[in-house]
Amino acid sequence: MSKFLVLQSDFGISDGAVSAMYGVALSVDPTIRIFDLTHDIPQYNIWDGAYRLYQTVSYWPEGTVFVSVVDPGVGSERRSVVAKTATNQYIVTPDNGTLTQIKKQLGIVEVRLIDEKVNRLPQSGESYTFHGRDVYAFTGARLSTGVISFEEVGPKVDVESIVELTVVEAKLEEDKVIGTIDILDIRFGNLWTNINRELFKELDIKYGDSFEVLIENNTRQVYRNIMTYGRSFADSHLGEPLLYVNSLDKIGVALNQGSFAKAYHIETGVNWRIYIRKIPKAGF
Repeated sequence: MSKFLVLQSDFGISDGAVSAMYGVALSVDPTIRIFDLTHDIPQYNIWDGAYRLYQTVSYWPEGTVFVSVVDPGVGSERRSVVAKTATNQYIVTPDNGTLTQIKKQLGIVEVRLIDEKVNRLPQSGESYTFHGRDVYAFTGARLSTGVISFEEVGPKVDVESIVELTVVEAKLEEDKVIGTIDILDIRFGNLWTNINRELFKELDIKYGDSFEVLIENNTRQVYRNIMTYGRSFADSHLGEPLLYVNSLDKIGVALNQGSFAKAYHIETGVNWRIYIRKIPKAGF
């Protein structure tokens, strides 16, 4: 293993929860290297947690162990698992949909249930509300540092048995592509869609082309306008909207030096649909 442990949660950093997870991991092995993916996942938002893993996991070395805790069902009958990805990283998490994007986009080759008789923090009593500390950080640190092997996590389960969230596929329909707003580029307010570059290219596009962009929430129209497809934000004027390819090779929507999401009160999820239609150039 790499001795790299990467933590993600919806805990925030205003109390001691994240620090306690660090402490547990360091108690397992003080030489472990611990990193934060983010602790700003919106509370209980499993979808965002799933997407941030997809955004990050494949860029870490093989053997890296991720602990993701967005767990509104903590203490219930939901399972605790460790998944091995096709790119040879490990994800320690509740089985509540957090693995959706990893399974779909990267691939999962094996999943094991966490055997809490063995892989639970000693002297953690009968508390069932902080599995992030007592089960996930403890198991993740032990796996990362080689105290246990992947096989010693617990019994193997069918990859197809893991819980998955609803995912809508982007599609080409006549002269337009249709997709969803999957996530926000939080800091800058850009919209990240599920429309990959290859599908978008089927509209016979090139930089500088104009497109009509329509965004709906369920059946309510939220935004409709014309914008340009650019290589980067510099290809538009200050405050102008544009289409671009984001860092995950999918189509994004932005305002140059502004927050598109805030300006038009746009959120994310399968109910937020986007339609992108190429506007033919006028002939003379």
